[in-house]
Amino acid sequence: MKDFSVCLCVYHKDNAADFKTAVDSVTTGQTIQPSEVIIVADGPVFGDLDKYLTTLEENKKFKIIRLPKNLGHAGARQVSIEASSHDLVAIMDADDISDPNRFEKQLKFFDNNPHIGVTGGQINEFIDHPANIIGSRIVPLSDREIKSYLKKRCPFNQMTVMFKKDQISSVGGYIDWFCNEDYYLWIRLAEKGCKFANLPDTLVNVRVGKEMYARRGGWKYFKSEKGLQDYMRKKKMIGKVQYLFNVAVRFGVQVVIPNSVRGFVFKTLFRKNK
Repeated sequence: MKDFSVCLCVYHKDNAADFKTAVDSVTTGQTIQPSEVIIVADGPVFGDLDKYLTTLEENKKFKIIRLPKNLGHAGARQVSIEASSHDLVAIMDADDISDPNRFEKQLKFFDNNPHIGVTGGQINEFIDHPANIIGSRIVPLSDREIKSYLKKRCPFNQMTVMFKKDQISSVGGYIDWFCNEDYYLWIRLAEKGCKFANLPDTLVNVRVGKEMYARRGGWKYFKSEKGLQDYMRKKKMIGKVQYLFNVAVRFGVQVVIPNSVRGFVFKTLFRKNK
């Protein structure tokens, strides 16, 4: 099995206890532990978060980077990736919980499929406690299926991905794109011919709340999503009919309907309910 890095970002609004749970889940909680963990504090953090990061700084496995100001998701993630020492890099979010076998499964997959540049997996979404699962986000498995799905929606659950650092760097890494920096990255990697895969296994339990659906609506979010459709249309990755359909669906879900109805639509159409 190869050495690999895990990259996390945290900022002042993250819950310290949830963050500790997330860190434990990708270190002591794994059957195969990472060689190093890069944690970027995206701007100043305080209280229990600051104290916890201070304790981690004493552990040689952890590399803590404290940014003087908030860069946002894309900027902070890119800082963490550039600071990693190994070619294989796994992404993790600050309040989710990785399955104990996540890295063992992903490393084995890379060993058996050396042509793959990015591999992710499935997620369960929960509220308050991991046992309270409210749904699952199921993404396609093969390179062909993923690239077809990419023309309509983001084909990876970002908090599950492990990738080859050199391939990410070859397209400029994470670049700021409001709430969609990951989708933009996968699109650029697909353009370059990177090979994709997702495992059928649930790799991460994802903490969600009622506000999740509110964040996926509004004019700013719609403009971000439409911008990606514009990009794919310009690059001839999608045709006119697909483009118009994608934009129309996003306008309806993200702008026209209220938050309460948007939540129902997401749960009904875009999630596998438990």
